[in-house]
Amino acid sequence: MTEQPSEHHPQPSAQGNSNLLAVLSHAFVFTGFLFPLIFWLVGKDQSSFVDAEGKKALNFGILVTLGYVAANVLGVIPLIGWLGAILTAAVFVVAVILGIQGAVTANKGVGYRYPFTIDLIK
Repeated sequence: MTEQPSEHHPQPSAQGNSNLLAVLSHAFVFTGFLFPLIFWLVGKDQSSFVDAEGKKALNFGILVTLGYVAANVLGVIPLIGWLGAILTAAVFVVAVILGIQGAVTANKGVGYRYPFTIDLIK
């Protein structure tokens, strides 16, 4: 006997799957560019929404990565190296907050624009 779809077991939709990759691209932006790059490469040909949102998350992920690199460089400078830890924490917190905002917005099927980013991938 096969189970019929019910409200307790909704069937996945194609739109929901494409939104998932866009959501994940934004949600993992705090890690840098690698995870947004993977999610974008996997989904860019499946959906124009994933393509657009993945590019936005990837561009912001590149900026986050540059922030982490700058913080690490600053961290090895004598006397002011403690500023590197503060910069790392600041980049992390901003990336988490903006990544969550982007993920929630993308989950609704709406595009998200980061307040500041570098558009390297167009």
